[in-house]
Amino acid sequence: MEDKNDIMLKLLFEQAAQQQIEDNGFTERVMANLPERSGYSVRTLSRLWTMFCLIIGMLAFWLASGYSALEGFLSGAKQMLITTIEVFLATAPTTEIQINPWVVVLLLVFVLIFLPYQTFRKLSATL
Repeated sequence: MEDKNDIMLKLLFEQAAQQQIEDNGFTERVMANLPERSGYSVRTLSRLWTMFCLIIGMLAFWLASGYSALEGFLSGAKQMLITTIEVFLATAPTTEIQINPWVVVLLLVFVLIFLPYQTFRKLSATL
């Protein structure tokens, strides 16, 4: 059941949509005087802007020594992951819950390799 206010609003907007505002041909004159842009020039400008932003981003990455920071981050992440797996494999047999360490290793392989691969494959197929 619709609210009384909703019904009144619908009626108001239906009436407003049916009204025609006379502008003495102003809209047609404006549209006629607009410069025409072909789809080709818009696409070209879009690609040029994308290339410009990409070059600026790469330049900023290079100037900020981004590669060494990224390399350090990935090295630390890799070392932390290896340490976590080592600790888990060493302590898993001592826990009360029986967890097969190979199941955990297979799950990690699935999450770290298979899922990103599938995601990349599906994204590249849609683009």
